[in-house]
Amino acid sequence: MPINKFQKSQLNKLGKRVKTLRIEKGLTLKELAYSIGKDHQSIYRLESGGVNPSYLYLLDICTGLEIDLSELLNVDEH
Repeated sequence: MPINKFQKSQLNKLGKRVKTLRIEKGLTLKELAYSIGKDHQSIYRLESGGVNPSYLYLLDICTGLEIDLSELLNVDEH
C-alpha cells in the first residue's frame, strides 16, 4: 500500500531529525553507518525520508547516535 501525504511528511520529519542529531554529534553519514553496520546510502535514504524504517533499524540508529529512542522520536518539538 502506498504511503499518503501525511505519512510522507512524518518520514521527512524523522529523517531531518536523524540528520540534525547526526550533525550535532559531529558524525558523517559514513561514520554513523559504520558504527551500526549499515551502508551510508541506507542512512541517506532514511535522512531524506525515502524509507519507512523498522523499529529495530531505529534502535540501531539510536545506538549509533548514543541517544534513547524517545529522543529520536521527539520530532515535533524540534
